[in-house]
Amino acid sequence: MVISVRVAAAEDSPKKNGQSSISPSTDAEGVARALSEFVAALVNADGGELYLVSANADDVHVHLTGTCAGCPGSTMTRERLVEPTVRNVVPKATVKLTTGPKIPDGAKKISAS
Repeated sequence: MVISVRVAAAEDSPKKNGQSSISPSTDAEGVARALSEFVAALVNADGGELYLVSANADDVHVHLTGTCAGCPGSTMTRERLVEPTVRNVVPKATVKLTTGPKIPDGAKKISAS
């Protein structure tokens, strides 16, 4: 299977006074929407579940569970699916991906749309 992902360059994102135009209140919503539109379906197809633990303009934390918990392929999932998708919404965010059977407190399950 070949997956094509467009990664937005920093200059593609709208700016105001040298700052990102993304407000902190919409970061989590935008990241959740982007993950549900693309990544969640692929994770679910492999028997995994995707959770958004936290998201802001600087950091995004995503957690995989189900068959993805502890999977050696999670590094590829982060690099090839999660990071490009997140960076389309928050270009400068650091992406943290964790795996395991225990779902972090406050995490929101992301379902495929």
